[in-house]
Amino acid sequence: QVLYVESGGGLVQPGGSLSVSCRASGFNLYDYSVAWFRQGPGKELEGVSYSSHNSAAADSTVYASSVKGRFTISRDNVKHTVTLQMNNLNAADTGTYYCAARWRGAQAPWDHRVSYDYWGQGTQVTVSS
Repeated sequence: QVLYVESGGGLVQPGGSLSVSCRASGFNLYDYSVAWFRQGPGKELEGVSYSSHNSAAADSTVYASSVKGRFTISRDNVKHTVTLQMNNLNAADTGTYYCAARWRGAQAPWDHRVSYDYWGQGTQVTVSS
């Protein structure tokens, strides 16, 4: 039972776009809420975006204020993948990005990292000219 980064990451110029994807293996992503976290140079790990297992919930998707309007999280429960589309990137978006999954019954706030059961290995995103 693992969550691994399937594709994405790399170097992009300011204003550019990147997409990172994660795939679940060994468990049914349908039963899990998923999130993307990132850790910038010298910074704490922070939540970037969240997708609830319950797509009908009012807060089924959540974004950190720093990425709202620029990033889009999506999931494919058939393919067991989660994707983060990142547009209009800037230097502050530089960091290692991690996907994470937690059981549908978790009650903690979405950005509480200890509430997640599975983590991807991380992928580097660098925004620089």
